[in-house]
Amino acid sequence: MSGYSAPRPIAAADDLSTFDSGESSLDDWLRRRALGNQTAGASRCFVTCRDGRVVGYYALATGAVQRLDTSRRIGQGMPDPVPVILLGRLAVDVKEQGRGLGAHLLRDAITRTVAAAEIVGVRALLVHALHDQARQFYLYFGFEPSPTHPLHLFLLMKDARALTRGDTSG
Repeated sequence: MSGYSAPRPIAAADDLSTFDSGESSLDDWLRRRALGNQTAGASRCFVTCRDGRVVGYYALATGAVQRLDTSRRIGQGMPDPVPVILLGRLAVDVKEQGRGLGAHLLRDAITRTVAAAEIVGVRALLVHALHDQARQFYLYFGFEPSPTHPLHLFLLMKDARALTRGDTSG
């Protein structure tokens, strides 16, 4: 995307001071936990910058979910719990919202998840949407809601691979 850096791992030198997504929990996590979690290996945070300041980020971690919390399409034939990669956070600064940066970050997260799935077993990308507006964003990209938690959404790896190829037929 023009004017933005490619998403890259967070670094200690990154300017997080003015980041404001409009969601204090996402802003606080970025400032207080992202770098520490990165260093400890708990998650991987990727940032994109504009004019030297962070304007968007997302975080990935491995995880597992009980099969009963997945759709049949995701849980069928899988062990219990089902291996997933968790998209733990995704946020864009309010000054940059509405320009497609969130979609760009999500596509990058999906691409990295597909690459990880070539190395370790992963059935789906899981996100815990903060609210219905976020839920609608993920549904637009083909995520499926959990039958037990409407704000928990899954993207089956088969669908993730199709998205990275630009194929929407699945």
